[in-house]
Amino acid sequence: MNPQQIQGLIIPIGFLVIFYFFAIRPQKKKEKEITAMRESLKVGDEIITIGGIYGKIILAKEDIITLEVGSTKTRLDITRWSIGSVINSNQTK
Repeated sequence: MNPQQIQGLIIPIGFLVIFYFFAIRPQKKKEKEITAMRESLKVGDEIITIGGIYGKIILAKEDIITLEVGSTKTRLDITRWSIGSVINSNQTK
């Protein structure tokens, strides 16, 4: 390879490195945090699903979570991956 070919590769490689640090790496970090949050769910936690449903966990199986929602205490079975965030975590001492 001559110096012009190497010089022609430096800019595309530089863009790939910048893209990795500003796009791919932060997204992987966020995915790890979400996975850890979903794995640490327990009975009593108040959550919001990715569809916007607020509820309290009353039963947590391996992949199915049972929520209690609304004033009528309606129960919904949802998958663990559909939980978007935790509002209040039930802290046990």
